[in-house]
Amino acid sequence: MLYFNKRHLLIAGAALLVSACNFTPVYGPDGAGSKIENRIAVQAPTTKDAYHVTRRLETRLGRSDPAPISLSFSVANSSAGLGATATGSTTRLQRVGSLSYTLKNSATDKTISKGRVTNFTGYSATGNTAATLAAERAAIERLMIALADQLVDRLLLLDPATLP
Repeated sequence: MLYFNKRHLLIAGAALLVSACNFTPVYGPDGAGSKIENRIAVQAPTTKDAYHVTRRLETRLGRSDPAPISLSFSVANSSAGLGATATGSTTRLQRVGSLSYTLKNSATDKTISKGRVTNFTGYSATGNTAATLAAERAAIERLMIALADQLVDRLLLLDPATLP
């Protein structure tokens, strides 16, 4: 005997929704991942922060020059104190970063996508000066990698039809 309950109805509804949403795997033959991999020329870095972003982008997307798509970006970060002792000494710092980007068709110079991503990271300032500086450098590098990963995620969500 076949029993039909609310759970079956929910499963059938979910299957119907997934099949009707034109789902395309990102790295499938017609997905955005296949359209951008090894096809984006990333601007040459001019700062240490931009170097970390560029290195991560080229690791995730591949390196291509010349390429049908060009990516330019600018990055900024700032510092803010988070924790303090009773005497007023800062014990924990936060780096907040943002990355603004523009993705263009290299042949027509038409903008495909533009936007901004933000993120943050923290580090401890309780050690000596050398330890704090090393922690700050590591936090900035982690922040730039996180921003680059967010940018790649945004690029992978682009409509493949808009890419050359």
